[in-house]
Amino acid sequence: MLGKNSKINCIRPVFNVAINVDIKHLKQLSEFEWQVNPNSNRTLPGIIYADLALIRDMDDKVRQQLTNVTALPGLVKTAWAMPDAHWGYGFPIGGVAAFDPEPGGVISAGGVGFDIACGVRTLHTGLTAKDIQPLKKQIADQLANLIPAGVGSRGKIHLDNRQMDKMLTGGAHWAVKNGYGKQVDLDFIEENGQMTGADPAAVSQKAKDRQREEMGTLGSGNHYLEIQLVDEIYNQEIATIFGIAMGDIKISIHCGSRGLGHQIGTEFLRRMVTEAARHKLNLPDRELACAPIKSDLGQEYLAAMNGGINCALANRQILTHLTRSLFSQLFPGTELTLLYDVSHNTCKKEYHKIGGKEKLLYIHRKGATRAFGPGHPDLPERYRSVGQPVLIGGTMGTASYILAGTSESEARAFSSSCHGAGRVMSRTKAKKIWQGHQVIRELAGAGIEVRSPSYRGVAEEAPGAYKDVNAVVDVTERAGLSNKVARLVPLIVIKG
Repeated sequence: MLGKNSKINCIRPVFNVAINVDIKHLKQLSEFEWQVNPNSNRTLPGIIYADLALIRDMDDKVRQQLTNVTALPGLVKTAWAMPDAHWGYGFPIGGVAAFDPEPGGVISAGGVGFDIACGVRTLHTGLTAKDIQPLKKQIADQLANLIPAGVGSRGKIHLDNRQMDKMLTGGAHWAVKNGYGKQVDLDFIEENGQMTGADPAAVSQKAKDRQREEMGTLGSGNHYLEIQLVDEIYNQEIATIFGIAMGDIKISIHCGSRGLGHQIGTEFLRRMVTEAARHKLNLPDRELACAPIKSDLGQEYLAAMNGGINCALANRQILTHLTRSLFSQLFPGTELTLLYDVSHNTCKKEYHKIGGKEKLLYIHRKGATRAFGPGHPDLPERYRSVGQPVLIGGTMGTASYILAGTSESEARAFSSSCHGAGRVMSRTKAKKIWQGHQVIRELAGAGIEVRSPSYRGVAEEAPGAYKDVNAVVDVTERAGLSNKVARLVPLIVIKG
């Protein structure tokens, strides 16, 4: 089993070279807060949350893209980059920005990302490592056979046009109604498992066709299903309320809206670029394609994106059902219950205090997790006294974390937190450094069983291609964005 201080060869390359942030372009406001110096035509300097080590390891495109985001119309306060930030399409991944619809604020498909509502769901099992260890390889093999993963993976569910539209409006509610889960699950999913405002008519036929046989699949890239061991508790009070104890076995599922979300993003980015001039938008980068929130295009994207959110919520619900079916066979009497499910590629309508008054804003979180603090009315009653569970994904060979939202985060980044480790190199570069079979062999030597249909995919996702998740989470807590509750290490990984 991988201990918290364990290292394996695939975790840290010794020749990782990147074009890093030039600190002369930043102004350090505190130990964990860096201001991106605005150009003369920009009035809202961006903020990066990081310590000096993470800043020095951060690619310079984060700074450039964050600066570009601050030029968009209707931005409120500023734009932020989380400690795990790296460059993405238009917005940096790990980027947070809020827009006011009233003075012509915009909504950006690049500010949400292609994998709409990609997120993490964590399940309680009631099991311990002693229960899992004798069946470890069997569990890994059977999960790999049960859960479709990889590029173009297809599941056993086929949706006709009527079912597709109901899924796009119903989300996890649709899944539960169709036998994939329990009503109580919905209480522990953001938006209670159903994003309002979705309109299937705003989703193209091509997007629907891509998703027709992809429900209940993991997909590729950094998506995974992990069997994890709780090996550290940082806040006993919150851990108890969350239902977490030392030695617990948890299951985490990380995936999103699959081909449907990608197609929505592709199509609307193209349309937003085409229509930018008509809306008198002078974009600093065409990848920042956007539309006024109150425009027909802005509203159409919002309706389609909400459908993508529901697709992701339904997808994780189906994967939960499949996992439960296997565990009920292997461990009779075991009941997998939901700790929480939260997305990290969304644009949400939320009320936040601006100048002491509640204001409706459109919060873009791209590779950033919503992190409501204690007392927020949208949280499950069980968690309301301590804040929202914030689920932070790991990298096959490192750790995942469960955090809790803080009251301070409301002021610091509109209640937002990091979402994972964040890449330090491209997938192309990772493939040049590692081979998939090598990564799998070294992880097996550390007690982690990995199953994947693609050696290439494993190489692209080698732990060494990511930042140190422990450092990212430490900075996230010390910056007041969310508090550490528990640390989880992987035992079994089903990887796309």
